[in-house]
Amino acid sequence: MRWSGQQVLEDGVGSDDALPGMRGLLRTVRTPEFAGTVFHEVEARSVLNRVPGPSPMPFRWTVNPYRGCSHACVYCLAGPTRVLLADGGTRPIAELRVGDAVMGTTTVDGRRTYVPTTVLAHWSTTKPAHRVRLAGGTEIVASGEHRFLTDRGWRHVAAGWCRSGRRPRLEPGSALLGPGQVAGPRPHTPAYRQGYLAGLVRGDGVHDDGNGFPSAQVELEALGRAHHFLAAGSPARHGPVAVGAPEPGRVALRPRPRPVLADVVRAPERPGSEWCAGFLGGLIDARGRVEAGELVVGAGVDDELVGSAAGALHRLGFRFAVGRRGGERVVRVVGGPASLTRLVQVADPAVGRHRHPVGGVPVTGGPELEVVDVRPVGLTMTMYDITTGTGDFVAEGVVSHNCFARNTHTYLDMDAGADFDSQIVVKVNVARVLERQLKRPSWEREAVAMGTNTDPYQRAEGRYRLMPGVIGALARWGTPFSVLTKGTVLARDLPELTAAAADVPVGLGVSIALVDRGLQSRLEPGTPSPAARLDLVRRITDAGLPCGVMVAPVLPLLTDSAEALDALLGPIAAAGATGASVMALHLRPGTREWFLAWLAREHPGLVERYARLYRRGAYVDPEYRRALGERVTPLLRRHGLAGSFPVLRGVGAVVADPPTDEGEQLSLL
Repeated sequence: MRWSGQQVLEDGVGSDDALPGMRGLLRTVRTPEFAGTVFHEVEARSVLNRVPGPSPMPFRWTVNPYRGCSHACVYCLAGPTRVLLADGGTRPIAELRVGDAVMGTTTVDGRRTYVPTTVLAHWSTTKPAHRVRLAGGTEIVASGEHRFLTDRGWRHVAAGWCRSGRRPRLEPGSALLGPGQVAGPRPHTPAYRQGYLAGLVRGDGVHDDGNGFPSAQVELEALGRAHHFLAAGSPARHGPVAVGAPEPGRVALRPRPRPVLADVVRAPERPGSEWCAGFLGGLIDARGRVEAGELVVGAGVDDELVGSAAGALHRLGFRFAVGRRGGERVVRVVGGPASLTRLVQVADPAVGRHRHPVGGVPVTGGPELEVVDVRPVGLTMTMYDITTGTGDFVAEGVVSHNCFARNTHTYLDMDAGADFDSQIVVKVNVARVLERQLKRPSWEREAVAMGTNTDPYQRAEGRYRLMPGVIGALARWGTPFSVLTKGTVLARDLPELTAAAADVPVGLGVSIALVDRGLQSRLEPGTPSPAARLDLVRRITDAGLPCGVMVAPVLPLLTDSAEALDALLGPIAAAGATGASVMALHLRPGTREWFLAWLAREHPGLVERYARLYRRGAYVDPEYRRALGERVTPLLRRHGLAGSFPVLRGVGAVVADPPTDEGEQLSLL
């Protein structure tokens, strides 16, 4: 293949665009004909992919000749950037590993809260650096493409363009969201150790009439730390000892004689911050718990201990309230996630369940997280990123976006507004590998769907010509298949598709969501116009092949009126479509932030209504879906598009029935 003016970077050597380490990578190609796009040509080992789990889709197998961004995510942070771990500690992002537990967020019923999540992938790249400075003094070094969560949605660090247009960016005054500034591991000074032992012992029991402390139960993590501190040296050289294990994971703590323990529990005349931090850590381990987003310490203790806890909190600058709850004397630490996170880092309790008190707490911000300045550093440097189960994580106290598409793609067409769709992985041997897989005796000739994840007829297919070989292999080995596309390149292969239809069932579908060319060009930049796609439907049906149309995504409150749908279904019927399926917009993480940012710019009055419609997550409210179905059904009948086309059923193509289940909605953006 010879592309005019192409630049070939063999094995990706010497280029930031290359994907070092990608399995099967042959070369990386840039060409002026596809400005801003990089193609990574690979030799795939397997191309016949089984749909994972109990999928509601009407097919079990897919083939994707092209894949979007797999390893070249540009959302990156400098190596020393501290990431909040699920246990309340921090670790530089460069040192994170797959399997580590960090703190992310999730949205339930429209409310974003903190949840532990797992690192699924970790990698590095080289990018120009930018420095973000916050009002509280925090400085974060990141790539210009990196995104942080603000009170107005996700914002990039620096200005720039993506396929969806000018990307929203941070500016002075932007209010970031997160638990607040994080601290590194604290040293356990002698004063801290003495304070910790005092808080643990005093919180574990109460003074009696002079016969010593009664035995009580202390969790193993706290007991282990106590022994470590005693071994390291403290005023109590013969401190608490374990004398049994009345419950799994807990041990009885029986103090040594009072003269020794008196040294432990006695507070200095003027407690310093280190002693107060240790005291609170020990007290939390002995008597702490999280309730309704607040950390309760000193529950069930006497007034003297309550006073000591309050004094330590005051000395360290924490907000708190003293009162009763359920008949117990308690000290409640208030101030939301930022206060709880700081307390965990300052007090450093040993017991694991006390170290992540923000789990389930709503995500908020604070004045210290306001952006003061964003500017280029003037250096290109190694940066790191991770993929997590939630698609985000907390970095330097603010919620940070990560590459949501590393494990799976949540869009149908690469041109649908994703910021990193310029990285295209091309499986140049797809036809040869598919043929080898289909000829195996174990292959049962099940239907294969194409275009349900990435479009096989995106623009690059005009150069790589992978689909004719794929079509031929499927037909030769008796495998029915379907193709769903936005791309008019499919017209090139009509002879091959017609020949294949003589041997196996073939279903073809074209995605057409809009007739408004201006709106379509903003929402689906780089894709063929509605008129070009209607012409493709005509050419397919003129060739004697059935062609369904996926009217998706329907945009609630924008393109979902009976008049708008009627205006679209009329031309679709006139083009000869066999049937149509109408589906509402599906907003997965990543796509959701991009679309809502677009909505806020173009239709700010609809933002709140969309929040209600999509309060349950990626799928629109069930009541809306039912109403859309009731509106669409008579229109489909009027235009002759309501009849099903059996040849497409069972091969994974679009069907004419209005969607009734969440799983039937396909992500097109």
